[in-house]
Amino acid sequence: MAYIERYGHGGDLLTARQLFLMDSKQLLDFSANINPLGPPPRLIELLKEQVETIVHYPDPAHRILKQELAKKHSVLPEQILIGNGAAECISLVILGLQPQTAGVIYPCFSEYEQLAAAYGAKIKPCYGKLENDFKPNRSDLLQLIAETDLVFVGHPNNPTGVLYSREELIEMAEQAQKTNTYLVIDEAFIDFLPNPKQTSLLKELDRFKQVILLRSMTKFYAIPGLRLGYALAHPGLIAKLQAKQVTWSVNQMALIAGEAALNEKEHEEKTIVLVQEQRNNVKRSIEENLGWRVFPGQANFLLVRITDKMTAAELQWSMGQKGILIRSCAMYPGLTKQDFRIAIRTEKENQCLIQALIEVYIKNETW
Repeated sequence: MAYIERYGHGGDLLTARQLFLMDSKQLLDFSANINPLGPPPRLIELLKEQVETIVHYPDPAHRILKQELAKKHSVLPEQILIGNGAAECISLVILGLQPQTAGVIYPCFSEYEQLAAAYGAKIKPCYGKLENDFKPNRSDLLQLIAETDLVFVGHPNNPTGVLYSREELIEMAEQAQKTNTYLVIDEAFIDFLPNPKQTSLLKELDRFKQVILLRSMTKFYAIPGLRLGYALAHPGLIAKLQAKQVTWSVNQMALIAGEAALNEKEHEEKTIVLVQEQRNNVKRSIEENLGWRVFPGQANFLLVRITDKMTAAELQWSMGQKGILIRSCAMYPGLTKQDFRIAIRTEKENQCLIQALIEVYIKNETW
């Protein structure tokens, strides 16, 4: 038995194809948290129309996309950095700010620790509490901010889906300002929320000059193969990040896709409604049919804990043999070998998932 997460992330279809001897079209991928509706149709059409522009260099300053994002978020273009995915933005945060110590709240996206450590920062851990849906104690969190140069906060957090209240975020930002600590809030999944502006510090960036918000366009608009993300912060912070960015790191097709995606209001609304409805359905189905614990995530995925003897790795392998990929979370610090994550997809696909989970569970019970 081998982990599908050979490179530490979900969505590795090549590894899955090799392990389960299936074509990519035969695999139903619940291991990557991508919009179940796929990219907006107009976005695909525009990419086809503009494919000949690949003979030209992309705009190194990303001016049009910055202007569109500035309008969307009511900020200045100088407050935005466009990156080759949110992962590049994380890298540029570390390179540009040079923290000696980085605070990480486990369980969380693995790139926080990996990139910070790779660039020489010492990692200071803080663990979320099970009884608090994996959010840390208030005192531990404020102490972490006080004792580090930079702290990463997932909001909604991956893989738990947990959200912080606006009051909690403001308290973090005030502590960061008081202790001269950079607060990096990863909002890669915030677009899946019904009212993202109400749960973000976006309107407070002028007040909190130590705060950096990270956003991803690859997940909500289903373009992970193009890689596109951005950071929002005070212009002075953005300038430090841009100084470390490689010229033309964001390709022409990604910029075109980003510009097109921002005009797809109907697609955005349909996505939010679908994810909310299906997330509730999947959570209820797992709890009622399997009796497993499903944590109350608010994004387009759910963290599940198996409550019997089967491990997530065993479940993942059995599901993979049925052509369904899930994300084992056994390697996440702060989680257990019984934990796995599933993306929320369409109703039909989610029904296939539930049926397969029940079949595997029944088979496991008879061993």
